[in-house]
Amino acid sequence: MPALLPFAIASFLPGVCLAAACLWGGPWPVVAVLAITVVVFFLDKLPVRRGVTDATGHRLSEALGVAHFGLLILAVWAMGRDLPLLDKGFIVVAAGLYFGQISNSNAHELIHRADRWAFRLGAACYSSILFGHHTSAHRLVHHIHAATPKDPATARRGEGFWAYLPRTWVGSFRAGLRAERHRHGGAALPRPYQAYVLGAVLSIAAAYALAGRAGVVGLVLICAYAQIQLMLSDYVQHYGLSRAVLPDGRPEPMGPAHSWNAPHWYSSAMMLNAPRHSAHHARPATSFPQLDLDAGTMPMLPHALPVMAVIALVPPMWRRIMDKPVDRWTDPTAQGGMTPAPA
Repeated sequence: MPALLPFAIASFLPGVCLAAACLWGGPWPVVAVLAITVVVFFLDKLPVRRGVTDATGHRLSEALGVAHFGLLILAVWAMGRDLPLLDKGFIVVAAGLYFGQISNSNAHELIHRADRWAFRLGAACYSSILFGHHTSAHRLVHHIHAATPKDPATARRGEGFWAYLPRTWVGSFRAGLRAERHRHGGAALPRPYQAYVLGAVLSIAAAYALAGRAGVVGLVLICAYAQIQLMLSDYVQHYGLSRAVLPDGRPEPMGPAHSWNAPHWYSSAMMLNAPRHSAHHARPATSFPQLDLDAGTMPMLPHALPVMAVIALVPPMWRRIMDKPVDRWTDPTAQGGMTPAPA
């Protein structure tokens, strides 16, 4: 089997179902939701093991980036069609899941690429779902300060997702803006943030041109749900893991024990190996097919990343499942553990 075929099938199949839902309605809106939820859950149960490959996946990633805009146009256009309200609701859910899990993972891949075309494509994907500032906050804040109190995207032990959600959205926007102001000579609204605002305005204007007020409402709902999916990923992948403070006051280097990972093959293929998070933080410029896993040094989630994201929506259940594993990894006497998180 070609190395990239699982990635191509898993990432494009939900998009094909979403396109069919927008074009034809009928059973397809339900199928589109099932394709990115129930189907993923059961395929993850298959005993498939994938290793690393030398392939870069660049062309696949660029194709997904272009497809993002076609699917977003279709989803917004469907909001103005004469479809049952329930069908439109399923389309919003399917689109939010697609853009928050697959397009987010792909845009994340693109903004870490060195070539300007790929980077701008990834930034445009984020701007189109009204989340452009993530382009700056992720690269200039999260990758520098992850697993420390300076990173708004790192969830603290005991912090529920619904408390984390507004904190990380506002905190990441502000932290990314500060970082860009520093890079651009103190400008009140640096050029990257100007581009994010312009992208959001164009996205809303295009939604209105496509489907009027229904299109704008649909776009906002899709984007809100997609952003929640994105922030759920950040919450799950860094919950409770902190870097120790060295004697000179700096945090210890980011290591494999500072991110949560998941080995499940299909959801990992669908999200372009985003659940192999420790390897990504160790080598941010490494292409997604080349990311590896080591259960001995990398914390593993009890379930696949999408399943853990659902559990995170219920904070008492989340804490009951995750706080003990967090304590094992933050206990310096535990095998594979790390130094304790600062209080």
